[in-house]
Amino acid sequence: MTNHNVSQDDLQGEKAITREHVQNNNSVRDMLSQRGIRPEKLPPEEDIKKLERRVKSDEKKLEKQSGRLPKVEPGEQTY
Repeated sequence: MTNHNVSQDDLQGEKAITREHVQNNNSVRDMLSQRGIRPEKLPPEEDIKKLERRVKSDEKKLEKQSGRLPKVEPGEQTY
């Protein structure tokens, strides 16, 4: 939103851009507040690096498990 307004309104200089950024943050916070959402009350999300490690680990487990699955030929029925 800030980037859009900086381009649209041809804002220049640190003060003008900072003022725009602060106004946008306040507007977003007001909107969230109107909907009963307080960012400081939201539970923190899982750390992205931790999530990436877990996904990679899960992928490795799936690869190992897939090697143990019986091969099913096209058209063959499984029960």
